Amino acid sequence: MTADVWLPIPAGEIAGLPDPAGSSLTYRFWDGGPDFPADPADCVFYVVPYMKGTEIAVRPMAAMTSVRVVQTLSAGTDHVTPGLGSLPPGVALCNAKGVHEASTAELTLALVLASLRGIPGFVRGQDREEWRAGFYPALADKSVLIVGYGSIGAAIEDRLAPFECARVARVARSARATERGLVQALTDLPALLPEADVVILSTPLTPDTHHLVDAAFLARMKDGALLVNVARGPVVDTGALLAEVGSGRITAALDVTDPEPLPQGHPLWHAPGVLISPHVGGSTSAFMPRAKRLVAGQVTRFAERAPLLNTVLTTG
Repeated sequence: MTADVWLPIPAGEIAGLPDPAGSSLTYRFWDGGPDFPADPADCVFYVVPYMKGTEIAVRPMAAMTSVRVVQTLSAGTDHVTPGLGSLPPGVALCNAKGVHEASTAELTLALVLASLRGIPGFVRGQDREEWRAGFYPALADKSVLIVGYGSIGAAIEDRLAPFECARVARVARSARATERGLVQALTDLPALLPEADVVILSTPLTPDTHHLVDAAFLARMKDGALLVNVARGPVVDTGALLAEVGSGRITAALDVTDPEPLPQGHPLWHAPGVLISPHVGGSTSAFMPRAKRLVAGQVTRFAERAPLLNTVLTTG
């Protein structure tokens, strides 16, 4: 039996991994292909293939009887949750905090600005050689509500700072104080929604946040407000959203959808006032260097029996 580390990036491309000779670790490359690189029972550290979906992520987990760490390369861990029950007790599940903040926050601002300033309409106008002049909403003087104030939510607020917003409100599972101000609890949402011009979703997908944005949530948003989802598609009830944007009362910018990928013919594609990007919040040139540093650091900590970073839970 060997102590295998399964990596979705070839080990030779990751600087800083422990030397196999000195650590007794054996590196195996698996990016979700049909054939496993070795016996899953020998895997002690599993780095989940990135953006390959739940079916691939959990496929080897039931056979990983020796695994001690499951490391995702995404901020969310919902795609591996269905496989956790098959793991032995004491396995650390770690996420990729620190990898996606910059890219996801960038895209969030891009979606907000593009939606408010009418960029999709300008692109369609350019295709038709139409000059679509006029006055468009600005982000300046708007009130913004960030729902989900973890590291990504904080990175989004960092990038909002230069845009002269009238107010930024923050909501998380529980209330707390931060350097930027109070983070309010999810239970405060009904009072906060009617005041927000832009509502940004950056919350993890959990049983508590599944369809958090339902008909009642949307109904409390002010007329003309913009909903931006960079979290997970099922945080939003798609049917309820279609009803609201169909009326023209609110608009939306979505980097994630439910279902996903969004199939051809789905009404969201042509819903009025909806801008869609294909779940590319973290998929930028900034991803790979940060992902490699995280993997190298986590495997080193594991080899040295040091505390891991970003532990979300430990199986029991």
